[in-house]
Amino acid sequence: MTMVTTPPTPPTPPTPPPPALPVRDRTRIPAGALSPMLVRLAAERATGVLIRERGALYLADGQVVHAESPDTPGLDLLLGAHGVLDAEGWHEAFAQAGERGRVGRYLVDRGRLTTGALELCHLGALYDAAYFVLEPSSAPARFRYGAAHWLGPVHPVSVAAVERETLRRRALLHRIWPDPAADEAPLARTSRPAGPSVPPRQAAVLHLVDGRRTASDISRALGRPAFHTLVDVHRLAAAGLLTPDVPPPPVLPPAHPAPPPLPEHPGGLGDPDHPGGLSDPDHPGGLSDPGRLGGPGGLGGPGGPGDPGGTVPAAPDAPPAPPPSAPREWSPAHAGEPPRDPAEADPHITLLRRLRAALEAL
Repeated sequence: MTMVTTPPTPPTPPTPPPPALPVRDRTRIPAGALSPMLVRLAAERATGVLIRERGALYLADGQVVHAESPDTPGLDLLLGAHGVLDAEGWHEAFAQAGERGRVGRYLVDRGRLTTGALELCHLGALYDAAYFVLEPSSAPARFRYGAAHWLGPVHPVSVAAVERETLRRRALLHRIWPDPAADEAPLARTSRPAGPSVPPRQAAVLHLVDGRRTASDISRALGRPAFHTLVDVHRLAAAGLLTPDVPPPPVLPPAHPAPPPLPEHPGGLGDPDHPGGLSDPDHPGGLSDPGRLGGPGGLGGPGGPGDPGGTVPAAPDAPPAPPPSAPREWSPAHAGEPPRDPAEADPHITLLRRLRAALEAL
Protein backbone atom coordinates (compact mmCIF):
# COMPACT_ATOMS: atom_id res chain seq x y z
CA MET A 1 0.00 0.00 0.00
CA THR A 2 1.44 3.30 -1.10
CA MET A 3 1.31 6.18 1.32
CA VAL A 4 0.69 9.60 -0.21
CA THR A 5 2.24 12.40 1.75
CA THR A 6 0.99 15.97 1.42
CA PRO A 7 3.69 18.59 1.22
CA PRO A 8 3.62 21.00 4.10
CA THR A 9 1.86 24.32 3.49
CA PRO A 10 4.30 27.20 3.40
CA PRO A 11 3.75 29.73 6.16
CA THR A 12 1.74 32.80 5.26
CA PRO A 13 3.97 35.84 5.17
CA PRO A 14 2.97 38.50 7.70
CA THR A 15 0.81 41.34 6.43
CA PRO A 16 2.89 44.48 6.07
CA PRO A 17 1.69 47.38 8.23
CA PRO A 18 -0.11 50.24 6.47
CA PRO A 19 2.07 53.14 5.43
CA ALA A 20 2.36 55.84 8.02
CA LEU A 21 0.45 59.03 7.40
CA PRO A 22 2.61 61.96 6.40
CA VAL A 23 3.58 64.14 9.30
CA ARG A 24 2.48 67.71 8.80
CA ASP A 25 5.37 70.04 9.32
CA ARG A 26 3.89 73.14 10.92
CA THR A 27 7.20 74.98 10.65
CA ARG A 28 6.74 75.19 6.88
CA ILE A 29 3.49 77.20 7.23
CA PRO A 30 4.11 80.92 6.69
CA ALA A 31 3.64 83.07 9.76
CA GLY A 32 1.15 85.39 8.06
CA ALA A 33 -0.99 82.65 6.50
CA LEU A 34 -4.69 83.48 6.53
CA SER A 35 -5.64 79.81 6.82
CA PRO A 36 -2.99 77.33 7.96
CA MET A 37 -5.34 74.51 7.00
CA LEU A 38 -5.57 75.83 3.43
CA VAL A 39 -1.78 76.03 3.21
CA ARG A 40 -1.44 72.40 4.35
CA LEU A 41 -4.05 71.26 1.81
CA ALA A 42 -2.15 73.04 -0.94
CA ALA A 43 1.08 71.34 0.12
CA GLU A 44 -0.70 67.95 0.04
CA ARG A 45 -2.12 68.73 -3.43
CA ALA A 46 -5.56 67.87 -2.07
CA THR A 47 -8.82 67.89 -4.02
CA GLY A 48 -12.10 68.80 -2.33
CA VAL A 49 -13.87 71.72 -0.67
CA LEU A 50 -12.74 73.72 2.36
CA ILE A 51 -15.83 74.93 4.24
CA ARG A 52 -15.46 77.95 6.52
CA GLU A 53 -17.92 80.19 8.35
CA ARG A 54 -18.46 82.64 5.47
CA GLY A 55 -18.17 80.40 2.43
CA ALA A 56 -16.19 77.67 0.74
CA LEU A 57 -13.06 77.23 -1.38
CA TYR A 58 -12.89 74.41 -3.95
CA LEU A 59 -9.49 72.85 -4.55
CA ALA A 60 -8.21 70.66 -7.34
CA ASP A 61 -4.72 69.22 -7.02
CA GLY A 62 -3.92 71.81 -4.34
CA GLN A 63 -5.08 74.86 -6.35
CA VAL A 64 -8.18 76.99 -5.88
CA VAL A 65 -10.62 76.46 -8.75
CA HIS A 66 -13.69 78.20 -7.35
CA ALA A 67 -14.97 80.15 -4.32
CA GLU A 68 -18.47 80.81 -3.01
CA SER A 69 -19.80 83.06 -0.25
CA PRO A 70 -23.31 84.18 0.72
CA ASP A 71 -21.92 87.73 1.00
CA THR A 72 -21.14 87.99 -2.73
CA PRO A 73 -23.22 87.72 -5.91
CA GLY A 74 -22.91 84.43 -7.77
CA LEU A 75 -21.31 84.04 -11.16
CA ASP A 76 -24.72 83.72 -12.80
CA LEU A 77 -25.85 87.09 -11.36
CA LEU A 78 -22.65 88.83 -12.45
CA LEU A 79 -22.98 87.49 -16.00
CA GLY A 80 -26.66 88.36 -16.24
CA ALA A 81 -26.29 91.89 -14.83
CA HIS A 82 -23.89 92.89 -17.62
CA GLY A 83 -25.89 91.25 -20.39
CA VAL A 84 -23.27 88.62 -21.09
CA LEU A 85 -25.58 85.66 -20.46
CA ASP A 86 -29.32 85.54 -19.95
CA ALA A 87 -31.03 83.44 -17.31
CA GLU A 88 -32.37 80.95 -19.87
CA GLY A 89 -28.89 80.13 -21.16
CA TRP A 90 -27.57 79.68 -17.63
CA HIS A 91 -30.35 77.32 -16.57
CA GLU A 92 -29.89 75.28 -19.74
CA ALA A 93 -26.16 74.86 -19.11
CA PHE A 94 -26.74 73.89 -15.49
CA ALA A 95 -29.39 71.32 -16.41
CA GLN A 96 -27.28 69.73 -19.16
CA ALA A 97 -23.81 69.72 -17.56
CA GLY A 98 -24.27 70.47 -13.87
CA GLU A 99 -24.11 66.86 -12.68
CA ARG A 100 -20.95 66.24 -14.70
CA GLY A 101 -19.26 69.39 -13.41
CA ARG A 102 -18.84 70.85 -16.88
CA VAL A 103 -21.06 73.96 -16.89
CA GLY A 104 -18.23 76.28 -17.89
CA ARG A 105 -17.09 74.09 -20.76
CA TYR A 106 -20.71 73.67 -21.94
CA LEU A 107 -21.18 77.45 -22.19
CA VAL A 108 -18.03 77.83 -24.24
CA ASP A 109 -18.77 74.85 -26.52
CA ARG A 110 -22.31 76.14 -27.24
CA GLY A 111 -21.05 79.62 -28.04
CA ARG A 112 -22.78 81.24 -25.08
CA LEU A 113 -19.50 82.64 -23.79
CA THR A 114 -16.01 83.08 -25.10
CA THR A 115 -13.17 81.50 -23.20
CA GLY A 116 -11.72 84.91 -22.26
CA ALA A 117 -15.05 86.25 -20.96
CA LEU A 118 -15.61 83.14 -18.87
CA GLU A 119 -12.12 83.26 -17.35
CA LEU A 120 -12.36 86.98 -16.60
CA CYS A 121 -15.75 86.69 -14.86
CA HIS A 122 -14.69 83.53 -13.07
CA LEU A 123 -11.52 85.10 -11.64
CA GLY A 124 -13.46 88.15 -10.47
CA ALA A 125 -16.02 85.98 -8.67
CA LEU A 126 -13.29 83.76 -7.20
CA TYR A 127 -11.28 86.59 -5.66
CA ASP A 128 -14.46 88.36 -4.56
CA ALA A 129 -15.76 85.36 -2.60
CA ALA A 130 -12.32 84.35 -1.28
CA TYR A 131 -12.00 87.76 0.41
CA PHE A 132 -14.99 86.91 2.63
CA VAL A 133 -14.21 83.21 3.04
CA LEU A 134 -10.77 84.01 4.46
CA GLU A 135 -12.10 86.52 6.99
CA PRO A 136 -10.87 85.83 10.56
CA SER A 137 -13.23 83.44 12.29
CA SER A 138 -13.37 81.42 15.49
CA ALA A 139 -15.62 78.76 13.95
CA PRO A 140 -13.91 75.47 13.03
CA ALA A 141 -13.24 74.73 9.36
CA ARG A 142 -13.68 71.33 7.69
CA PHE A 143 -12.53 69.79 4.42
CA ARG A 144 -14.42 67.27 2.28
CA TYR A 145 -12.07 65.26 0.12
CA GLY A 146 -13.12 64.55 -3.45
CA ALA A 147 -15.88 67.18 -3.68
CA ALA A 148 -16.01 69.10 -6.98
CA HIS A 149 -17.88 72.21 -8.09
CA TRP A 150 -20.52 72.06 -10.78
CA LEU A 151 -18.83 74.82 -12.81
CA GLY A 152 -15.77 72.73 -13.50
CA PRO A 153 -12.17 73.90 -13.78
CA VAL A 154 -11.83 77.21 -15.59
CA HIS A 155 -8.63 78.92 -14.44
CA PRO A 156 -6.99 77.44 -11.30
CA VAL A 157 -5.22 79.87 -8.96
CA SER A 158 -2.56 79.06 -6.42
CA VAL A 159 -3.32 79.39 -2.71
CA ALA A 160 -0.47 81.88 -2.32
CA ALA A 161 -2.00 84.15 -4.98
CA VAL A 162 -5.44 84.03 -3.31
CA GLU A 163 -4.03 84.95 0.10
CA ARG A 164 -1.83 87.68 -1.34
CA GLU A 165 -4.80 89.30 -3.14
CA THR A 166 -6.96 89.04 -0.02
CA LEU A 167 -4.35 90.85 2.08
CA ARG A 168 -3.98 93.55 -0.58
CA ARG A 169 -7.73 94.19 -0.54
CA ARG A 170 -7.83 94.43 3.24
CA ALA A 171 -5.05 97.00 3.22
CA LEU A 172 -6.83 99.02 0.51
CA LEU A 173 -10.07 99.25 2.48
CA HIS A 174 -8.18 100.20 5.64
CA ARG A 175 -6.40 103.05 3.84
CA ILE A 176 -9.67 104.47 2.50
CA TRP A 177 -11.68 104.21 5.73
CA PRO A 178 -10.37 102.18 8.69
CA ASP A 179 -13.71 101.48 10.38
CA PRO A 180 -14.73 97.86 9.53
CA ALA A 181 -18.30 98.35 10.81
CA ALA A 182 -19.39 99.50 7.35
CA ASP A 183 -18.57 96.07 5.89
CA GLU A 184 -21.45 94.22 7.54
CA ALA A 185 -23.79 96.66 9.30
CA PRO A 186 -26.82 98.30 7.65
CA LEU A 187 -25.91 101.61 6.07
CA ALA A 188 -27.63 104.95 6.62
CA ARG A 189 -27.19 108.32 4.94
CA THR A 190 -25.98 111.32 6.87
CA SER A 191 -27.44 114.82 6.75
CA ARG A 192 -24.66 116.05 4.45
CA PRO A 193 -25.96 116.48 0.89
CA ALA A 194 -24.19 114.68 -1.92
CA GLY A 195 -22.52 117.18 -4.23
CA PRO A 196 -21.95 116.92 -7.97
CA SER A 197 -18.45 115.61 -7.36
CA VAL A 198 -19.74 112.15 -6.36
CA PRO A 199 -18.85 109.70 -9.19
CA PRO A 200 -21.73 107.81 -10.85
CA ARG A 201 -20.63 104.48 -9.39
CA GLN A 202 -20.72 105.85 -5.85
CA ALA A 203 -23.94 107.72 -6.53
CA ALA A 204 -25.63 104.44 -7.52
CA VAL A 205 -24.52 102.90 -4.22
CA LEU A 206 -25.63 105.94 -2.23
CA HIS A 207 -29.04 105.82 -3.91
CA LEU A 208 -29.70 102.36 -2.41
CA VAL A 209 -28.62 103.28 1.14
CA ASP A 210 -31.80 103.24 3.21
CA GLY A 211 -30.82 102.20 6.75
CA ARG A 212 -31.65 98.54 6.11
CA ARG A 213 -29.41 97.34 3.28
CA THR A 214 -25.85 96.21 3.90
CA ALA A 215 -23.00 96.47 1.42
CA SER A 216 -23.64 92.88 0.32
CA ASP A 217 -27.32 93.65 -0.30
CA ILE A 218 -26.39 96.65 -2.44
CA SER A 219 -23.87 94.61 -4.46
CA ARG A 220 -26.51 92.02 -5.31
CA ALA A 221 -29.04 94.72 -6.22
CA LEU A 222 -26.52 96.34 -8.57
CA GLY A 223 -25.03 93.09 -9.90
CA ARG A 224 -21.51 94.16 -8.92
CA PRO A 225 -18.76 92.32 -7.05
CA ALA A 226 -19.13 92.77 -3.31
CA PHE A 227 -15.58 94.02 -2.81
CA HIS A 228 -16.03 96.76 -5.41
CA THR A 229 -19.13 97.87 -3.52
CA LEU A 230 -17.14 97.90 -0.27
CA VAL A 231 -14.61 100.25 -1.87
CA ASP A 232 -17.41 102.67 -2.81
CA VAL A 233 -18.95 102.36 0.67
CA HIS A 234 -15.65 103.17 2.38
CA ARG A 235 -15.10 106.18 0.13
CA LEU A 236 -18.60 107.49 0.82
CA ALA A 237 -18.03 106.98 4.55
CA ALA A 238 -14.74 108.88 4.35
CA ALA A 239 -16.59 111.73 2.60
CA GLY A 240 -19.17 111.82 5.42
CA LEU A 241 -22.11 110.83 3.20
CA LEU A 242 -23.04 107.57 4.92
CA THR A 243 -22.42 105.81 8.20
CA PRO A 244 -22.97 102.29 9.54
CA ASP A 245 -26.24 102.09 11.42
CA VAL A 246 -24.89 100.23 14.46
CA PRO A 247 -27.48 99.84 17.26
CA PRO A 248 -26.42 101.12 20.70
CA PRO A 249 -25.45 98.50 23.28
CA PRO A 250 -28.30 97.38 25.54
CA VAL A 251 -28.57 99.04 28.94
CA LEU A 252 -28.09 96.39 31.59
CA PRO A 253 -29.90 96.70 34.95
CA PRO A 254 -27.75 97.27 38.04
CA ALA A 255 -26.37 94.15 39.66
CA HIS A 256 -27.81 95.06 43.09
CA PRO A 257 -30.81 97.38 42.73
CA ALA A 258 -31.60 99.60 45.72
CA PRO A 259 -34.64 98.49 47.75
CA PRO A 260 -37.72 100.70 47.36
CA PRO A 261 -38.38 103.13 50.26
CA LEU A 262 -40.92 102.02 52.82
CA PRO A 263 -44.26 103.88 52.76
CA GLU A 264 -44.73 106.49 55.43
CA HIS A 265 -46.98 105.57 58.34
CA PRO A 266 -49.39 108.21 59.74
CA GLY A 267 -48.44 109.08 63.26
CA GLY A 268 -44.86 107.93 62.79
CA LEU A 269 -41.72 109.56 64.01
CA GLY A 270 -41.56 112.30 61.40
CA ASP A 271 -45.27 113.13 60.96
CA PRO A 272 -45.87 116.45 62.77
CA ASP A 273 -49.45 116.73 61.47
CA HIS A 274 -50.71 113.57 63.13
CA PRO A 275 -51.78 113.93 66.78
CA GLY A 276 -49.74 111.74 69.03
CA GLY A 277 -46.74 111.63 66.78
CA LEU A 278 -43.37 111.73 68.47
CA SER A 279 -42.66 115.11 66.89
CA ASP A 280 -45.97 116.70 67.95
CA PRO A 281 -45.11 119.31 70.67
CA ASP A 282 -48.77 120.17 71.26
CA HIS A 283 -50.00 116.70 72.01
CA PRO A 284 -49.44 115.32 75.53
CA GLY A 285 -47.25 112.26 75.48
CA GLY A 286 -45.40 113.19 72.33
CA LEU A 287 -41.64 112.97 72.03
CA SER A 288 -41.31 116.73 72.66
CA ASP A 289 -43.61 116.72 75.74
CA PRO A 290 -41.46 117.51 78.82
CA GLY A 291 -43.80 115.45 80.94
CA ARG A 292 -43.37 112.57 78.56
CA LEU A 293 -39.62 112.74 78.34
CA GLY A 294 -38.68 113.55 81.91
CA GLY A 295 -41.86 112.98 83.85
CA PRO A 296 -43.43 109.83 85.18
CA GLY A 297 -43.77 107.24 82.49
CA GLY A 298 -41.56 109.27 80.15
CA LEU A 299 -38.57 107.92 78.33
CA GLY A 300 -36.23 109.34 80.99
CA GLY A 301 -38.52 109.11 84.05
CA PRO A 302 -39.36 106.39 86.55
CA GLY A 303 -41.14 103.50 85.01
CA GLY A 304 -39.82 104.38 81.59
CA PRO A 305 -37.53 102.28 79.52
CA GLY A 306 -34.54 103.81 81.31
CA ASP A 307 -35.83 102.93 84.80
CA PRO A 308 -34.45 99.61 86.16
CA GLY A 309 -37.75 99.01 87.86
CA GLY A 310 -39.84 99.74 84.86
CA THR A 311 -41.98 97.19 83.11
CA VAL A 312 -40.26 97.51 79.74
CA PRO A 313 -36.54 96.68 79.62
CA ALA A 314 -34.27 98.96 77.69
CA ALA A 315 -33.13 97.81 74.27
CA PRO A 316 -29.48 96.68 74.49
CA ASP A 317 -26.94 98.69 72.49
CA ALA A 318 -29.61 100.93 70.97
CA PRO A 319 -28.06 103.21 68.35
CA PRO A 320 -28.07 106.92 69.13
CA ALA A 321 -30.71 109.08 67.52
CA PRO A 322 -29.58 110.70 64.28
CA PRO A 323 -28.64 114.39 64.50
CA PRO A 324 -31.24 116.85 63.24
CA SER A 325 -30.83 117.77 59.61
CA ALA A 326 -30.59 121.25 58.23
CA PRO A 327 -33.93 122.80 57.20
CA ARG A 328 -34.76 122.45 53.55
CA GLU A 329 -34.91 125.58 51.47
CA TRP A 330 -38.39 126.60 50.42
CA SER A 331 -39.32 126.49 46.79
CA PRO A 332 -42.67 126.72 44.95
CA ALA A 333 -42.42 123.06 44.02
CA HIS A 334 -42.42 122.09 47.70
CA ALA A 335 -45.03 124.58 48.91
CA GLY A 336 -47.44 123.04 51.43
CA GLU A 337 -45.18 120.05 52.18
CA PRO A 338 -43.86 119.48 55.72
CA PRO A 339 -40.09 119.45 56.09
CA ARG A 340 -38.70 115.93 55.96
CA ASP A 341 -35.65 114.40 57.46
CA PRO A 342 -33.33 112.91 54.77
CA ALA A 343 -32.67 110.03 57.12
CA GLU A 344 -36.26 108.85 56.65
CA ALA A 345 -35.32 107.43 53.24
CA ASP A 346 -33.03 104.93 55.01
CA PRO A 347 -35.14 101.80 55.76
CA HIS A 348 -32.93 100.83 58.71
CA ILE A 349 -33.48 104.13 60.54
CA THR A 350 -37.20 103.98 59.78
CA LEU A 351 -37.40 100.48 61.28
CA LEU A 352 -35.58 101.55 64.46
CA ARG A 353 -37.87 104.52 64.89
CA ARG A 354 -40.96 102.36 64.51
CA LEU A 355 -39.58 99.94 67.07
CA ARG A 356 -39.07 102.80 69.51
CA ALA A 357 -42.64 104.02 68.87
CA ALA A 358 -43.95 100.54 69.62
CA LEU A 359 -41.98 100.42 72.87
CA GLU A 360 -43.44 103.75 73.96
CA ALA A 361 -46.97 102.57 73.31
CA LEU A 362 -46.56 99.66 75.78
